Amino acid sequence: MKTKKEAAQIVAALENEYPLAECFLDSETAWQLLVAVRLSAQCTDLRVNATTPILFEKFPTISALADADPKDIEEIVRPCGLGRSKARDINLCMKMLRDEYNCVVPDNMEDLLRLPGVGRKSANLILGDVFGKPAIVADTHCIRLSNRLGFINNTDMYKVEMELKRVVAPEKQNDFCHRLVEHGRAVCTARKAMCEKCCLAEYCAYKKAQKAAAKAAKTN
Repeated sequence: MKTKKEAAQIVAALENEYPLAECFLDSETAWQLLVAVRLSAQCTDLRVNATTPILFEKFPTISALADADPKDIEEIVRPCGLGRSKARDINLCMKMLRDEYNCVVPDNMEDLLRLPGVGRKSANLILGDVFGKPAIVADTHCIRLSNRLGFINNTDMYKVEMELKRVVAPEKQNDFCHRLVEHGRAVCTARKAMCEKCCLAEYCAYKKAQKAAAKAAKTN
């Protein structure tokens, strides 16, 4: 487990390495980000960003997507995979936003989780990126790096989120997660941790374990 001091050092190192902390999903409004993050499940951000302009051109408002035939939505979003379920969720989500929230995306976890297709990861992204609230987006990069760095030894999304919220300063949380994504794609990938060029090597439990194993091997 990391202390708040150690977490602050990791946050600072990432800030120095990646000055810009931005969401990789393109959107102009809160509802568009909701749609984009639903499409991003098991799909690359590049594919989502190529798909959403087509979708939003045909259905430019919450009401337009709410009134759409899910099959018409599915035809557009099919390249993102899981087209039928994603189209259904998007349609139902927009219906609820229109009918229960007056076309306004809610700014709290409880209401966001009521929306079809919205889980904690999506809700935290909205809370952080749209409303500027403290939020930990526990996606695959965040979970993998949190374990490698030694924040936690657990892959449960909720437990990772809670542990990072405990040690990362609230005002740093959202940008910290964006920087983890960037670092997870550029350096600490799922296939290989490129420790030799990692700005977090001195804080990393995975790196320390590697060194200890190498030392033990030489001793034996």
